[in-house]
Amino acid sequence: MIRFYANENGKLTELDEPRPACWINITPPFNHAELEKLANQMDIPLDFLTDSLDIDERSRYEREEQVRLIVVNTPIVNEVESEHEGIYVTVPIGIILTLDNMITITSHENPVLEMFLEGKVKNFDPANETRFVLQIMEQNVYRFLICLKKLNLTRNVIEKELYNSSRNSDLRQLLRIEKSLVYFVNTLSSNELLKMKMKRSDFLKIRDDEDQTDLFEDIIIDNSQALEMANVHTNILSGTMEAYASIISNNLNFVMQRLTLITIILMVPTLVASFYGMNVPVPFKSESTSSFYFILFFSLIISLLLAWWFRRKQLF
Repeated sequence: MIRFYANENGKLTELDEPRPACWINITPPFNHAELEKLANQMDIPLDFLTDSLDIDERSRYEREEQVRLIVVNTPIVNEVESEHEGIYVTVPIGIILTLDNMITITSHENPVLEMFLEGKVKNFDPANETRFVLQIMEQNVYRFLICLKKLNLTRNVIEKELYNSSRNSDLRQLLRIEKSLVYFVNTLSSNELLKMKMKRSDFLKIRDDEDQTDLFEDIIIDNSQALEMANVHTNILSGTMEAYASIISNNLNFVMQRLTLITIILMVPTLVASFYGMNVPVPFKSESTSSFYFILFFSLIISLLLAWWFRRKQLF
């Protein structure tokens, strides 16, 4: 779906046809023929559009004549409800700057661009392409921070539940969080490298604009903070998983130890009964009616002594 937007009277308005200084937003559903038609109409390389649809595309920038491409990755909720997949995945946003227009393209519905469509971003004007790019990067970092906070809250809830029970569903949920954090760390690192290169090469041509330069530096700082937060959450989660695995192993060892001691204690009466079940002469066997009770009492005394000794050694 290809839509055109422009700022009219301070309000974002959808247009029927593209015009200079408008925002062209491409979101699913669309087909390859529509992309080819737009590429010919706007005189841009077709691969600038198709590369941005690859979910594994890394964050980068590219220039071809007067057309510039920026690919930045952003988090979205994973549509695949699977125990083996992360809660969030990262997908690329393609930002194409031409002489007259700015084009954004994504392979999934994107919360970052929806913020602009819903009018939730202040001082947004599609005609100011450079500031628009910086605002997309800024909202993208905020999106990472929001997702990181949600993941951390989910981890805290699951961790409290694990103190009372050891359900496999909770452990699988922790694994999904861990996968999401791995995606976040890799993507934030790639985004940070992209922004540092853009700043060094002045890709957006804002070196002489103090306000936009300061905004870009703030975005880089916020991205670094998000990356550090993702690393911290990853380390905490890894430590939690290791500690929980140690607790489970320790509890299992404790249970096995108790079962072994109980087996040893019960083995004494079983051994005595085995001796007196033999078809050979054995002391106290069939000599009186009280022999059975004497043997039973003797076995019980030995078992109690064993239990007392194990208890004294703090094995129970």
